[in-house]
Amino acid sequence: MMEIKQNHKSLEYELIIEKINRALEEDSIDLFRSEFLELHPYDQANIFINLPKEIRLQIYTYLSPDEMSEIIEHFELENVGEIITEMNPRFAAQIFDELSTDDAVDIMNTLERNQIASYLTLMNREEAREIKNLLHYEERTAGSIMTTEYVVVNQNMTIRQAMLHLREKAPDAETIYYVFVTDDDKRLVGVISLRDLIISEEEWIVSDIMSERVVYASAGDDQESIAKLMRDYDFLALPVVDFKKHLLGIITVDDILDVMDEEASDDYSKLAAVTDMDRNDLSAVDAAKKRLPWLIILLFLGMITASLIGQFEQTIEQVALLAVFIPLIAGMAGNTGTQALAVTVRGIATGDAMSEGVLKRLLRESLTGFITGITCGAVIILIVVVWQGVDQIFLGLVVGISIMASLIVATIAGAFLPLLMHKIKIDPAVASGPFITTINDIISVIIYFGLATMFMEYLS
Repeated sequence: MMEIKQNHKSLEYELIIEKINRALEEDSIDLFRSEFLELHPYDQANIFINLPKEIRLQIYTYLSPDEMSEIIEHFELENVGEIITEMNPRFAAQIFDELSTDDAVDIMNTLERNQIASYLTLMNREEAREIKNLLHYEERTAGSIMTTEYVVVNQNMTIRQAMLHLREKAPDAETIYYVFVTDDDKRLVGVISLRDLIISEEEWIVSDIMSERVVYASAGDDQESIAKLMRDYDFLALPVVDFKKHLLGIITVDDILDVMDEEASDDYSKLAAVTDMDRNDLSAVDAAKKRLPWLIILLFLGMITASLIGQFEQTIEQVALLAVFIPLIAGMAGNTGTQALAVTVRGIATGDAMSEGVLKRLLRESLTGFITGITCGAVIILIVVVWQGVDQIFLGLVVGISIMASLIVATIAGAFLPLLMHKIKIDPAVASGPFITTINDIISVIIYFGLATMFMEYLS
């Protein structure tokens, strides 16, 4: 039997792992449950995911659907599909009944349609109905990540009635720190914190103490904008409403942490010109399929660079030393463009780029490019003169001026391209590092050989 991986260094944890291994080997349910259930669900998930399938099938007979649901909540989403499909379908359906609605929806979105239909048929009818409602929302929207397990009170209730209602609904609610208030038509009209409910007099009316300045999201809002909203306001939960302001659900901070991690991973993947970077279960063939489309595009863009160099064949023949500096100039332009791109994409993600203003940011990046270009250009002129002698001063000037111009253009391009994409509603991270590098290669080659051709008589 495969030994459980030990992720912690404490002696106590190691002893627990040994006991769990022994319980599995001896098929001792009581010993397994007494040791395994003492661990935090996160540790349980780390242990469980590293076990072979035959041992996992054994553990399903040891744990209840409720206990298994707590473990599954701590799995990486890409691993859950495999775990769910290896279970007995009825046992899996009972787990879906126990999961919070938003977590169940997230998992079902990773499954095939026929599997979803099968589980929904086996589930509790009310739970299945709520999940079906959320499955209709487009992925990466507020509707797709909200939960319907929350506490809501009517504005005409007394504080006593509201507290009794809260005690009744709290066991099934995902959070009780905010209690949302609706009118008789189920429209969102206010919010009360748990603290305000506790310190208020029992005979007071909810509408008298609630806050009417409620920040909310619409069901179709993008999840990234929701994450920014909750970050800016330091919310633990955010209500989601329809176009008539009827309360549909809430988004909790734990879901937003997952969104932020997902969006950061997505942006990083696009900057590297790959997709599904965070998936470790892809085979070599599948990984190659994910990367090849970008690489093919970059290959054709690279062919443009190669054909441009070919246009200056005569220039290179006359001064062969020019070819030595092609990687240097292209590399410097690509690096500078990628730096400007990364800073700008980050600024767009945090909202700083928009608050600063597009023109102001472009001017700042232009000045940055000018300073770095002047400095790098002067350094390379000095290097060429020392390396090749004073008689090659014009070669040094051509290389230095080319680097200066390329760095200025590359910095502006690296800042402008993501801002343009953001303006036309395209994810700015699509202006990936390899993409902007290839574009800047083309620009730098044109600048370099254009200058070399203009001053050929001095170079010869």
